[in-house]
Amino acid sequence: MIYLTLVAGAVGIIFAVIQTMYILRQDPGNERIQFIGNAIRDGAIAFLSREYRFLAIFVVVVTILVALLIDFDISGKIGTTNGAIPGTAISYLIGAIGSALAGFVGMNIAVRANTRTAVKAVQGLHPALRVAFTSGTVMGISVVSIGLIGVSILYIVFQNYTIVAGFGFGASSIALFARVGGGIYTKAADVGADLVGKIEQGIPEDDPRNPATIADNVGDNVGDVAGMGADLFESYVGSIIATMSLAIVGASALGMSTTMDFDHKLFILPLLIATLGIFASIIGTFLVRTKENASMGRLLWSLRTGIIAAGIIVLIGTGIIINLLGLDFKLFWVVLVGLVAGQIIGTSSEYYTSFEFKPTKKLAEQAQTGPATIIIGGLGLGMLSTVIPGLIVVIAMWIANSMADTYGVALAAVGMLSTLGITLATDAYGPVADNAGGIAEQANMDPEVRQRTDALDSLGNTTAATGKGFAIGSAVLTALALMAAYSTVTGIKSFDLLDIKVLMGLIIGAILPFLFAALTMNAVGSAAMDMVREVRRQFKEIPGLMEGTGTADYARAVDISTQGAMRQMVLPGLLAIVAPIIIGALLGPTALGGLLLGSIVSGFLLAIMMANAGGAWDNAKKYIEAGKLGGKGSDSHAAAVVGDTVGDPFKDTSGPALNILIKLMSMVALVFAPLFL
Repeated sequence: MIYLTLVAGAVGIIFAVIQTMYILRQDPGNERIQFIGNAIRDGAIAFLSREYRFLAIFVVVVTILVALLIDFDISGKIGTTNGAIPGTAISYLIGAIGSALAGFVGMNIAVRANTRTAVKAVQGLHPALRVAFTSGTVMGISVVSIGLIGVSILYIVFQNYTIVAGFGFGASSIALFARVGGGIYTKAADVGADLVGKIEQGIPEDDPRNPATIADNVGDNVGDVAGMGADLFESYVGSIIATMSLAIVGASALGMSTTMDFDHKLFILPLLIATLGIFASIIGTFLVRTKENASMGRLLWSLRTGIIAAGIIVLIGTGIIINLLGLDFKLFWVVLVGLVAGQIIGTSSEYYTSFEFKPTKKLAEQAQTGPATIIIGGLGLGMLSTVIPGLIVVIAMWIANSMADTYGVALAAVGMLSTLGITLATDAYGPVADNAGGIAEQANMDPEVRQRTDALDSLGNTTAATGKGFAIGSAVLTALALMAAYSTVTGIKSFDLLDIKVLMGLIIGAILPFLFAALTMNAVGSAAMDMVREVRRQFKEIPGLMEGTGTADYARAVDISTQGAMRQMVLPGLLAIVAPIIIGALLGPTALGGLLLGSIVSGFLLAIMMANAGGAWDNAKKYIEAGKLGGKGSDSHAAAVVGDTVGDPFKDTSGPALNILIKLMSMVALVFAPLFL
């Protein structure tokens, strides 16, 4: 049955190719539109090429270390080697390539769909949504297809889940660098463009006179598309690998035999559920439709229809598969728990971040008394928004664990991400709509076009918060499952909180997400300062720039964001890999277990707070720009822009990278655990 997963992956790739051809057949616009689109595409590809060249060196070094330490055991601590073939190192390398490929595919189609979305917006809201959403579909289906094919082939070849864990390690390490690097790039450009353009010069967003405009549009693609693609690729394969690694534990918990025949059924179950998810997501994409002048609520439901339909298909198929395999039907309820938990977390994020609901409207009202009050309100909103996701994850863990032990916790994460193909599509289309709005502004298209792209962009902010909620919720369940796998490998059945080493590790682990968030926030701040100085310089020194007779030096702004991102992403990325190894080597496996627990708890809550606060600040600004509370150019609008600039690195850099951090550290601990015994 495992070969069905390869068929599903192939079908997904073919579907993505067909959808790509549909996008490329659409009108790319006139010469001015194509010039802007080409500038964005060239900048995005240039940054990604430079980033990947750096990461290639990193991947080669880590591959060699994994081969020497794990596969060939030159330390003499593991006791046996994996033979003449460095399976874990090969798996790591393939995972890294897969993660990079997932990001590149998404970005490559997004930079071609943005101009076409702007042109389609001339015709109406639905044609524009269709093109933008189709580009998101290409990314979503590609991510799950590449991930499923990679995990399946490695398991077929090596028949060893510990080797397959190397695939998750490779995916996580690249995802962290891609998310952090892309996040620093996009937010440095965005913050610089807003502070100087909107507030100091009083010109509209995406005005062609603003030197940071192209860099801002490039950033949407390298951060919110390429970085996010690598991020959710890692989440997806991580949940599958964690479930496979706990198959024996799950068999024991269900009171079944632990023969290899039965273990293979538990190994194959998450892969088959993922297979169902690909077909369900493809069907769901055809159900996403909307009408002209649709409200935000109607737009949200047009996307929810596709997601809910895909979820129902997955549930029906899962019930059939469990019966065919002869497994306990309790596993069906575990998958249902994961899907429902994901929906509730996503809906909670919508409630706290959409300006259709009270929290964001109230936050926008606080802009009337200045930047300080809207920032205070946003922080409070973000902290309050952790309650529902936190309790839902606790309830989901409790139900899943009571039905199938830690295997059930991991399987719930698979259920939560089973419809990632369409869930990611609803997230990935947002940056395309954002770019389309910028292109419409710079190309002097009809104001009605910008209104339509802004409606899609506002929806994208909300669906992005929903996607981050899914990613963070699944990250917690996956990290806990990997933690259980780690305890099995090390033979540590429980962690005593009165043990000083466990307590030391716990505190260090709780510190790490805050340290990581501080490093990434400061990185954005530093790069944004450079951008602000450059934009101010150009407005001061380029004759006629403000009057529209001069031409901004866009390339210089793009280069500043690129250099800032490349320089600042190294330390946060290395922190996640080095910290678990140092603690494990110096304090032992119990302290490392404490570190993982501490990082999961603090990282989860901090990530939710930052993602939702950032999304609420952004949509509070858009609520005012829609004509409320004084509209554009008012004091309320200026205060909301300041809140949005604070929220930008919250929601697009530090917050989403935290879920990769906690899983990457768990994956590093699992792969290197034998060295710490």
